[in-house]
Amino acid sequence: MADETNEPTTETVAAGQLRAFIERIERLEEEKKTISDDIKEVYAEMKGSGFDTKAVRAIVRLRKQDQAERQEQEAILDLYKAALGMA
Repeated sequence: MADETNEPTTETVAAGQLRAFIERIERLEEEKKTISDDIKEVYAEMKGSGFDTKAVRAIVRLRKQDQAERQEQEAILDLYKAALGMA
């Protein structure tokens, strides 16, 4: 039976909302891929300029941490290295 008020049904509203969410996710995934490709290009440029990309990745990872977290990790690493005679 058709809705005689010509108002959208809950199903059509939900379907439209779902479609909008999915399309947003798809656009964001494409942007994420583009950004990821850009980052890879920067690392390739760095490597071409003679930089050690493993070290740079480690620095980028460290810079994401706050100072206290970084210091704690470094202290634990130093402790483990000392325990293994690597210090």
